[in-house]
Amino acid sequence: MRISAKAMKKGMVRKMQKDRNFILIGYMGSGKSTIGKKAAKAFGYRFVDTDVCIEEQEGCTISELFAKKGEAYFRNCETELIKRLLSEPKGMVIATGGGLPVRPENAAVLKQLGTVVYLKTEPETLVRRLSGDTKRPLLSDGDLRGKIKSMLETRGPIYEAAADLCIATDSMSFYEMIGAIEKAGEPFL
Repeated sequence: MRISAKAMKKGMVRKMQKDRNFILIGYMGSGKSTIGKKAAKAFGYRFVDTDVCIEEQEGCTISELFAKKGEAYFRNCETELIKRLLSEPKGMVIATGGGLPVRPENAAVLKQLGTVVYLKTEPETLVRRLSGDTKRPLLSDGDLRGKIKSMLETRGPIYEAAADLCIATDSMSFYEMIGAIEKAGEPFL
């Protein structure tokens, strides 16, 4: 089923059974939070953004957390959070931080948590989306294009291996992406 903009605006999307979760993975700027919010609303699911949860838990931004306690501490927070989500009721669309699936332990937990969807985005699109963004500590200094390409070379195969479904975000509208996620979540009510 393809979800049209008109159907989304009128709330005409069938609500899905809340017997599963959808986990959105991908590089920074791939649209995990934006698409996740729209998909959760369309499906009648709860939206969870792992970065926001960690910021609330720690009482500071991700950038501040990196500066104060380092990346290793942040990655441990991510692992603890997704393990806690395993005990939550189903019916969530979860947007992860870009590095969360890179840890092998996390990739295994994500598979237990639900259907993992990789929002694959081309480097040039990411450069355009992330240019001028000062909130992402791993992109704060140096050549943005070079960092993105280098990190995608490492992370891309990891994302693909962790995913049940891969969606190319460069060639689809939000509504088409939500429709692809919805199709992966059959059966419907």
